[in-house]
Amino acid sequence: MKFHLNFTIPSFEHKISYSHKQLFAGSCFAENIGETMQHYKFNAIINPHGVLFNPASIAVALRRYIDNNIMQENELFFANECWNSWEHHSRFSTTDKQTCLKLINNTISSTHDFLKQTDWLFITFGSAFFYKRKSTGELVGNCHKVPQNEFVKQMWLISEIVADYVKLIKQLQEVNPNIKIIFTVSPVRHLGDGVVENNLSKSILIGAVHEILKNSNNSFYFPAYELMMDDLRDYRFYQADLVHPNEQAIHYIFKKLMESAFDEDTKQLFEKIKEIITAGLHRPFNSNTEAFQKFKAVYSERCNQLQKEYPFLNLLDKAE
Repeated sequence: MKFHLNFTIPSFEHKISYSHKQLFAGSCFAENIGETMQHYKFNAIINPHGVLFNPASIAVALRRYIDNNIMQENELFFANECWNSWEHHSRFSTTDKQTCLKLINNTISSTHDFLKQTDWLFITFGSAFFYKRKSTGELVGNCHKVPQNEFVKQMWLISEIVADYVKLIKQLQEVNPNIKIIFTVSPVRHLGDGVVENNLSKSILIGAVHEILKNSNNSFYFPAYELMMDDLRDYRFYQADLVHPNEQAIHYIFKKLMESAFDEDTKQLFEKIKEIITAGLHRPFNSNTEAFQKFKAVYSERCNQLQKEYPFLNLLDKAE
């Protein structure tokens, strides 16, 4: 008896390796997968602007990195006792204007350098809805708890997303000809928009991605949304809010990504690193025993040996 629909994901033409650099941009689901990659020692940067949900705001952020376009003081605004950026998540907001600006611009510049060497760019669309300021028409990636009546809510059309992203991909490939892009649509539902509206939004995003792929080279689609909706399809795979995938679901989707997109050497190395990380979580009742000291010595040697064998890894923190 089958209790869920297990569908086959086509193998990627190009494969992800541990030696590759990866940049994740987009919704909180991009952070879920990016954090999993970081946990298992992949070289990944996650959301340098913070969480962004709509394709327009994600594109603005990526163009900042492409051009190393640092932010100016007059682009910040003061609200709720902090200096903020309309483009950025509130984790960049501070009470001091120069601190906020420095934090933002250091991140833009470091991401610019990283982007030029990035092998894989993961872009995760969360919602086709976006907001603009009524007073200026300025696109807003984060409202920072400013009253909602100061914004107008709109929905991007498939044709608009496709036109912008075909241009964006060409710009990315000019600064990094070797970059490969994986698009996903977040399985997190935006029920604040309404159930019907959320489904319309997701359908626009899925349709847009597939049109983008028809017009761009080295771009791929990973069906994270479909895995959640059509494979797992059960509220036991959600957090208590019944909106966000839980840890079990995230690891299931990550495993599917690994099966379809990782090369064989990376899959084998992943298992070795997983063993080391699991062993590193071991906490004894008594750390002074001879048995635990032997365990630590063996564990440290395994880390050091793997680090020598794969110098692009960062296992030094595990060897301590």
